[in-house]
Order: sequence, then C-alpha cells, then structure tokens
Amino acid sequence: MTTFIYMYLFILGLVLGSFFNVVGLRVPNKQSIIKPPSHCPHCQHRLGVWDLIPVFSYLFTKGNCRHCGEKVSPIYMFGELLTGFLFVWVYSITGFTGELIIGLLLVCLSVIITISDLKYMIIPNKVLLFFLPFLFIARILFPSQSIWYYVLGFFVGGGILLLLAIISRGGMGMGDVKLFALYGFIIGFDRILLALFVASVIGMIVGFTLIILKKVQRKQPIPFGPYLALGTLIMYGYGDEIIQWYRYFLLHL
Repeated sequence: MTTFIYMYLFILGLVLGSFFNVVGLRVPNKQSIIKPPSHCPHCQHRLGVWDLIPVFSYLFTKGNCRHCGEKVSPIYMFGELLTGFLFVWVYSITGFTGELIIGLLLVCLSVIITISDLKYMIIPNKVLLFFLPFLFIARILFPSQSIWYYVLGFFVGGGILLLLAIISRGGMGMGDVKLFALYGFIIGFDRILLALFVASVIGMIVGFTLIILKKVQRKQPIPFGPYLALGTLIMYGYGDEIIQWYRYFLLHL
C-alpha cells in the first residue's frame, strides 16, 4: 500500500510540476496560464499529447523541440522531477495526516517561486496571494504547536528580511520578504530563524562556487528565493532534530 501511495504521489507531482512550470514562467510576464496552450517558445508550434508527457517527452526528444529542433530549457524537466520527489518526501515525513496537506502546499508554492525566481528573479504577488489563504487555513486547522508560535514566525520571518531589505537598499526584494513571512507562519518561530541561516549558508556556498567558475560576476545579483525555499523545506522536514542537536551542542560546549 505504501509503495502504491509513493508511486501515486510521484506521478501526481510530475503532472502538477508540469503545470507549475507554466505558472512560474507565465505569471511573472503577466500572461494567462490557460491561453495560449502550451507551445514551443522558439517556433510557437502548439504541443501535442506526446510532447506533454512529464519528463519522458524531454528525454525522448533529447531536450529538443520535435518540430524546429531548438533546445528546450531543462527547467521544465527540473520542475516536474522536483515536485514529484518532494511530494514523496513530504509523505515519508508526515504520513497520512493533516500535516500532509500543509507539506504538499508548501512544496507547490516553493516549486513555483523557485522556477519564477531562477528565470526572472521575480516572486509574483499573485502566487503568494493565491497560496496565502490555503496555507493559513491549513495551519490553523492542523497546528502542531500553539497558533501564536506560527504567528510569531510570520512576523519574525517577514520582519528580519524587511530589515535586510532596508539595510541593503534594494539588495533584498520585497518578494523575498513576503515569501519568508508566509514561510514563517508555516514552520513557526524558531524554525524560521534557522531556515534563514541554512538558506544564507547554502546561498553563500553556491554564490562563491559560481564566481570561482566564472558563471556570474562578483557583484551580479542572484535569486535568493530558491535558497529560502530550500532552507524552509529542510527545517520543515528536520527542524526538530536540528534544534535538538543544536541545543545539545550548546550544552556541551
């Protein structure tokens, strides 16, 4: 039964991930997610059924459009696989509980903003506003701690990044601020603080690596949303264990 659930969630994630690609790539450009139908970004040819099978279509065509032969961005397959694996990961942590709903919503939001931020360095307000009521209602219905723990996480997460945005004078976008406030309400006060630390460390390592490899310039801005998402997901899944280890470490210094 468990294997069947994993397979179902993975396939569901692949299908939804394909849709999330559309949302993440079109919404920042103020385009409809319905019209026009999916098409090749180079030759504009409308994609058929065989072109829309998640992952397999990309692998079968070796990442090229079947009609014009131009390269198709790997971000499409990335979004599909990422969603599929994260859906399975969330279920492995939460099981069939109310927390599963929160985890799946968190993944959906994170995948969309990651695609959008990587492509355009934009975290669309429309995406945040869409997920806001669902995540708030889900967290209120299925709290694992006092609701004030999550309210405090909301204000601390958003407040810290707002302060950084003011200090950096535009180095931190308001989309990041709003996103992290919402993340704070999902995972709570102490977890959101560590999520920011984890995101910053990973972002710094990746940034330095890209500079060394000369993929980006020293002062070139890089999207921070994906790192905030990664830090939050890590703390969502393993926050209790990390906090316990951290407290043990402090007590035995």
